[in-house]
This record gives sequence, C-alpha cells and structure tokens, in this order.
Amino acid sequence: MTNIIKFSALCFSIIFFAGCRTQVQPAIVPAVEVPVVKETKLGIIGAVEPVYFLPMKSPFEARIDTGAENSAIDVTSLKTFERDGEKWVSFVLTNDETGETHRFEKEIVRQATIKRSHKDEKRHVVTMEVRLGNEIISANFSLANREKFEYQALIGRNILTGRAIVDTSVSHTLN
Repeated sequence: MTNIIKFSALCFSIIFFAGCRTQVQPAIVPAVEVPVVKETKLGIIGAVEPVYFLPMKSPFEARIDTGAENSAIDVTSLKTFERDGEKWVSFVLTNDETGETHRFEKEIVRQATIKRSHKDEKRHVVTMEVRLGNEIISANFSLANREKFEYQALIGRNILTGRAIVDTSVSHTLN
C-alpha cells in the first residue's frame, strides 16, 4: 500500500510541477500600419491665417475651418449681370482693417445653398486667386455677407485638402 501511495504522490508531483514549468507563449501581435503624412505645400497652419485676395496688397485675417467644405468671403455691392451669354457678378471687397478696396467682376461658377437653422441661403460661387503663405491658389469662394462674423474670410477644405495640416492651437504661422 505504501508503494501505491508513494507512486501516486510521485505521479501527482510530476504532473503538478510539469504544469508549473509550462511556459505560455506570448500572443503574436500584428504590426500596426502607421499612415505616412505626405509633405504638404503649406505645412502646419493655425486657426487664423493671413490670406491675400489678388491683386489686393493687404492681407485679410481668415478663419481656417476644416469643418467647412467650401471657402467664403465677405463682399458688398453685389450685382449680377450677363456677359456673352454667361452669368457674371460684380462685387466690392474691402479689407476692414486697412480700408483697401477693390472691385471685382467674376463669372459665376455655380449657386451654393447654405443650410441654416432658420432658412437656407443661396450664394453665388466664383473663382478667386488667393495667396496663402508663398502659394498662389485658384479656388472657389461663396460670396456672402459676413459682417456678423469675426473674420471676413473663411478658408475651407476645398483649399486645405492636400495643402495643409491644421493645428488649431496656433495662429499666424504663414507670413
């Protein structure tokens, strides 16, 4: 009987200690793909940047808004007319900070409907030449009455995509 107890104790010990010596293999974690950010022409820009509406000489303070699909500019004296069978618009752009004024005549690219809580707003969209940093960009802008807004110009994704990374914790990175 003692041999059976000794044999049982030996078997138990072997099984117990064999289980303790079993090493757990670590799980293989697949490599994580880190997206490569392509170099942008403007680099990192801030929440507010100077923008030049060519041929004007003084910059406008522009709100950089990644939530806005399109860009917008504050204009006055908006008049539509026809030229060579196409719809055109004339308007005045005045820099509120410097007083510089310029009258533009542009062909209307399209009409934009801006969704508002109280009522939708129709706006003319024209192509403007602007300078951001050292880059001259031809982009569509909706013509708006932005007198209730702090900034006369809004730069949206139609300009930002592929050109800039926006860091809202900084401003005036372009000069």
